[in-house]
Formats: sequence, structure tokens, C-alpha cells
Amino acid sequence: MGQIYLDYASTTPTDSRVVEAMLPYFGDIFGNPASIHAFGQEALAAVEGARAGIASVLGADPAEIVFTSGGTESDNFALKGVAYANRARGNHIVTTAIEHHAVLETCRVLECEGFAVTYLPVDREGMVDPAAVAAAITDRTVLVSVMHANNEIGTIQPIAEIGRIARQREVLFHTDAVQTFGHLPFTVGELGCDLLSVSAHKLYGPKGVGLLYIRKGTRICPQMNGGEQEKGRRSSTLNVPGIVGFGKAAELAAAELGAEAARLTALRDRLIGGLFARLAGVRLNGHPTRRLPNNVNLSVEGVDGEGMVLSLDMLGIAAATGSACSSSSVEPSHVLAAIGLGQDPPQGSLRLSLGRQTTEADIDAVLETLPEVVGRLRALAPRYGGEEAC
Repeated sequence: MGQIYLDYASTTPTDSRVVEAMLPYFGDIFGNPASIHAFGQEALAAVEGARAGIASVLGADPAEIVFTSGGTESDNFALKGVAYANRARGNHIVTTAIEHHAVLETCRVLECEGFAVTYLPVDREGMVDPAAVAAAITDRTVLVSVMHANNEIGTIQPIAEIGRIARQREVLFHTDAVQTFGHLPFTVGELGCDLLSVSAHKLYGPKGVGLLYIRKGTRICPQMNGGEQEKGRRSSTLNVPGIVGFGKAAELAAAELGAEAARLTALRDRLIGGLFARLAGVRLNGHPTRRLPNNVNLSVEGVDGEGMVLSLDMLGIAAATGSACSSSSVEPSHVLAAIGLGQDPPQGSLRLSLGRQTTEADIDAVLETLPEVVGRLRALAPRYGGEEAC
């Protein structure tokens, strides 16, 4: 069995067509897009072409796209930028307990600076109740931030409904769409958001580049100071090759989205059904139908999540226990805790996320291999036949 990569939620390989589009901007077309000479203007034209293409996919105006270094910076920019710019109006933010750490840690920093944050709970399928969002908004609320789809369990939130609520209450609304842009069909108008975060490396683009969509008229303070790039909203010399690659990745994702989503959904459901037929003591985490086309997140009784990942890796299958950004932490997943999964009985979580290179043969290999791995690990666990600990 060859290497099988099932961690596309963590990162995706850069598409060869994207690499081809980027290559000229590492050498032949190397100018600084802030320069007014011909070299700079040639680079600027490439940046603006990518900006227009991405904006078209999002249903946005190109002027509403600000390029960043990725999803984490975009989330920080959205939350801190809105909080600081609107502090005279209020100091309250509403978010959920299952947001990405880029949002949660930013909220904790803002709390240290005197902001109040409401962390809304979710149900056992990871869904936030729009009515709870409405109830949490006060006359001091300046921002609601709810991720479009969860990076661990794949649950897709009712973002359009939440967006309508925020608009009715005249509160700015941000959504982290890092897991959904290029994978689900939507426009910023359909979601009703004022701010939206995206990262290129989640859709077969390069690492180190992302964007924050900022609706026209939105009050926001820059978080990167220096020059006047991005109309003064985000200083730093633009990553021209990365932005060109981002634009190409968005173009390809939009063209292939429908067929690829259907293909991945079929493979996902085949994998879920096959594992449930072969394994007892397994729970599917996240919403059964309102979930990302490529996401399978399981809790398996009697085994350790890291043990499953390491065992699979030795057999040539790359998987994850949850978010790659927190994989070095020994703490239980905050997402699984929020949906009511504790550690008694002991159970490990496993995230299998599919992508462009995933085949039916890969799914068959996992269906054959994972039950054997779980069986071996359970044989070592006291509750499943192993020796009791001293």
C-alpha cells in the first residue's frame, strides 16, 4: 500500500496548475507592486487580476479584498480591527465555544483589554442556535463571529440566518470561511457577512497567503502598520507569487466545485458507512448531513486518538486527531468538549479529511486497515481485554 493522505483539512498540496501560474513571479516578473516603474506595474497588474478573480468567486467588489498572510492573521485582523475601531460604541463580542483558536485566543486577548466576550454553546452535533445569537446581542455588542464550518467536526453553521440577525440588530458579522471557500458554493451576499476570512493553502493554493473580505463602509483599524499597501488597511510588501497562486487556486476551485463536492460526499459517506459496519463503539462527531463534503470525525471507545494516528502513519495513512494548529497540545479538543464528549469512557477522536487525490482505493484501504488498528489498540486497553494498570 502506498502513502495515503487524509488530512486535507490541515493543508492541501499546491496544485501543479497553481505552481505553474506562480513560477514567473519568482524570477522574470519580480517587481515590487508598490513601485511605479514598469517592473512594479507588471507585478501590480498580476495582483489586481488575482484580486478581481477571487472577488468574483466571493461575489464581492475587488476593493473589498485585503490580502493577508493567512487565516490566522485574517481572524485577528477582523476581531481586533473591529473591536478597536468601534470601542466608543461598545465593548461586547459574541462568538461560539467551537471557533478556531485564531478566534478564541484573539477573544481572550481582547478580554484582557476590557472587552466582554460571550461564548455561545453548541448542541451535540456542533450546531449553534441562531436564537441564542440573537439573545446574546446587547446594545454594547460590536461584533458577532461564527465560523462557517468547523475545522474538526465539519458541522456547517446556519450562517445566512445569523447574518440576517446581525444585520437586523445593526451589529457587524464575521465568519471564518477557511474550511469552506472553494469547497462550498456561496457568496458574501448570501451569507450576509461584513467580514470573511480565507486561507489559500486550504484550497490547493500556496501557504502564507490569505484574505480578509471587508464590506464597504465597515469600520476597522489596521493591525499591520508601516506602508500604505492595501489602501492603508494592511501594510507589508505584497506576496506577489502567493497572491497569483491564490487567484489561480480560487479559479480552479470554483470551476470544479460542484463535481468535486459530489465526489467527495460519496466517498465520505462510503467511508462512514463502512467503518460503522466494521467497528463497534464508534460515534460520528458533527452533524450527520450538514457537514463538509470531505469530513469524517469519529470517536472510538477504548483507544487513544494519538495512538490511532501514529499506528495509521506507520502503515502509510496520514490522518489527524483534530486541528493541526493545536496538535502539539495535550489538552482534550475544545470542540469535542463543547459537544459533550468527555473522557469517560476513554475514547479517542480521529479526523479523516478527503481531497482531490483521494480515490475509492484509498477508502477501501482505510476500511481494511483502521479496524485492525483499533482491534490491536483495544487489546492493550484494560476495558477491552488488556491487563489492568498497576
